[in-house]
Amino acid sequence: MKWLVLLGLVAFSECIVKIPLTRVKIMRNTRSEKNMLNNFLKEHAYRLYQTSSPGSNIATHPLRNMEDMVYVGNITIGTPPQEFQVLFDTASSDLWVPSIFCKHPTCSSHVLFRHNESSTYRPTNKTFSITYGSGSMKGFVAHDTVRIGDLVSTDQPFGLSVEQYGFEEMPLDGILGLNYPNISFIGAIPIFDNLKNQGAISEPVFAFYLSKSKPEGSVVMFGGVDKSYYQGVLNWVPLKQAGDWRVHMDRISMEGQTVACYGGCEALVDTGASSILGPRRLLNKILRFLGAKPRGSEHYVSCSAVNTLPSIDFTINAINYPLPAQAYTIKDSTGDCFINFEVNPVSTSTETWILGDVFLRQYFSVYDRGNDRIGLAQAV
Repeated sequence: MKWLVLLGLVAFSECIVKIPLTRVKIMRNTRSEKNMLNNFLKEHAYRLYQTSSPGSNIATHPLRNMEDMVYVGNITIGTPPQEFQVLFDTASSDLWVPSIFCKHPTCSSHVLFRHNESSTYRPTNKTFSITYGSGSMKGFVAHDTVRIGDLVSTDQPFGLSVEQYGFEEMPLDGILGLNYPNISFIGAIPIFDNLKNQGAISEPVFAFYLSKSKPEGSVVMFGGVDKSYYQGVLNWVPLKQAGDWRVHMDRISMEGQTVACYGGCEALVDTGASSILGPRRLLNKILRFLGAKPRGSEHYVSCSAVNTLPSIDFTINAINYPLPAQAYTIKDSTGDCFINFEVNPVSTSTETWILGDVFLRQYFSVYDRGNDRIGLAQAV
């Protein structure tokens, strides 16, 4: 059934469900960042909670921000509910968590779904595999009740891993995809679509607010937009085509000079990526422009020079979205500052950039499935 056109997002704020997020890292894998993350996890015990606004239907369910790396939130699966910490990912469409059938060492460090303890579990014979920029997994499809805060999706198809690689250092159990159904690897209706079809949310919209530095405060909200998380107006950007959160970007510039995306390019808005990712040749040009020096797989600048570095302007739909140097540099555990840009590992015939959390910390983002568009506004 075609969803109705969405009008007046703010008017639906009383029907919003807000899910708090935690940030952890998924795209990078350097030694210094592992140390930063390990230290964070020792100081901040895993504890996610949910709050509701009195007299309204808004539920706040935190996403934790772990060292500006990746944002994760908790969900439950099964009856009685089993809790998992997952990455809410706009670049993929499937939900999966590890199963008790996974004997790979990676699974031993995560919460495993115990299907035999759920009265609403329904198995299938369907298998699948998924490859991400940070790892891969193989598993099978099952059905069960999934809860995201106060939202409930019954008989939800999801994946249970039996093998997984590359997630051992990640303080997350699985991934919850929020992209379109057509890119689902398990060939099933994604949870966002099920929530809409089952009447759990009134409007086909979700949005992200990603906090800067502090662990608390980040949220993903469903069913509308809470205006208190951004300032100014939402600038709407049409998708390149329905079926993926990808937009046309006009150019990337510094100090008025175009440094990449000459004549336009594609940009995927990706909450599952911690960095800005782009083609190697163009990234190298930007790094030279900034005077960054290579050290291992990273490029560094003096932390004392960060305040003198230029902003990087991403022009999307004729509007500039500047990224100041304080946003695209990170001070690591050695006290040095690296540029939080990476090479896009996916080779395509067109120039493609990935706008990850580095960009989304600066700009509140809204994903409107009803109108196939993304809204961007300055985050508060």
